[in-house]
Amino acid sequence: MKQETIDRIRKFTEDRDWDQFHTPSNLAKSISIEANELLECFQWSDTDFDLDHVREELADVIVYCQNMLDKLGLDPDEIINAKMDKNEQKYPVEKARGSAAKYDQL
Repeated sequence: MKQETIDRIRKFTEDRDWDQFHTPSNLAKSISIEANELLECFQWSDTDFDLDHVREELADVIVYCQNMLDKLGLDPDEIINAKMDKNEQKYPVEKARGSAAKYDQL
């Protein structure tokens, strides 16, 4: 995400004095709620969905994730790369390619 976008998210929160409500627990709940609203876009069809609505709900998820990163002082590149290291170990290409099986069933 561009720094300009991150700064805009932060300013939005600061201008409204909402940081007081952004506990890790509240942010985790908000991420889950917004993710479920994103899922609702696909409730009745995997192919017939409103892309504009999907974009809005996905943006809400990303904004709350950025707020959580800020609250916990986490670097997204660092935590994503650490998780990818683990995923690459759990899902080696030679076993996982083309399979949707969980790592313990490969």
